[in-house]
Amino acid sequence: MSLRHARDVRGILLLDKPAGLTSNQALQRAKRLYRAAKAGHTGSLDPLATGMLPICFGSATKLAAYLLDAAKTYSVTARLGIATDTADADGQVIGRDEGVQPDEASVRRALESFVGEIEQIPPMYSALKRDGQRLYDLARRGIVVDREPRRVRIHEIALDEYAWPLLRFTVKCSKGTYVRTLVTDIAKALGTLAHVAALRRLAVEPFDGREMVTLERLEQLAADGPAALDALLLPAESALSGWPKVEVSSVSAERLLHGQSVPAAADWPIGLVRLEERALGFLGVGEVLPDRRLAPRRMMVG
Repeated sequence: MSLRHARDVRGILLLDKPAGLTSNQALQRAKRLYRAAKAGHTGSLDPLATGMLPICFGSATKLAAYLLDAAKTYSVTARLGIATDTADADGQVIGRDEGVQPDEASVRRALESFVGEIEQIPPMYSALKRDGQRLYDLARRGIVVDREPRRVRIHEIALDEYAWPLLRFTVKCSKGTYVRTLVTDIAKALGTLAHVAALRRLAVEPFDGREMVTLERLEQLAADGPAALDALLLPAESALSGWPKVEVSSVSAERLLHGQSVPAAADWPIGLVRLEERALGFLGVGEVLPDRRLAPRRMMVG
């Protein structure tokens, strides 16, 4: 698609990523169908995984970083008793230990023990870099390096189904959580091995419970023209629903759009806020500073 024929598409699409595609491949297919000039996704899913992949088009890409930081909810199916090099079903089997078959009560206790702030060691098969090289590139060459543990938070975890060797649970977790590592750590707590057999992302805050759209549906609607596709898009500001909202005057809006801070009202909360002006509507993201100034952080217009 040439830039000459690209459209200035704006908004957020909740794509239901299929298994077998990387997040970037799914993004590029959606971008081509929309003929969008600019697009980006808000947090990778492994090729094995399916589910919610928010795609930001046009000016909405300015808010992608805030969705990267959001909590995510997953439905996880773990296969106990077998370990793979990638910790998921796409990897090669590297270990078997099916002697220990824990009962359901033990599984529930193990799951509950991971709720709260925990430390994880990132897997070798990850996109993290060491000395300029991706860990997964090193892993494919048989090189294993030390990785610093990371602190993540498991907000909620619930057992959905357990019948050896399959364990299915739902987890809501902070950004940076490796579900594959969570599964192997749960298995370790149970005295066995495991890998992720299936993974589906159910939600990315604040889009809990929102309907997702498949690539097949996008392809069908593309035949009806751009308007049919655009009707699926959420406004950019929906990424900030639940944030404190402050309405500024037209004079303050003008200054903020030119990168200048303005005085903050006494009742505005300290921290990041959603900015609006009566005529212009959604302006972007600002920050109320402790000295009671409102500073622009990510402006959408101007």
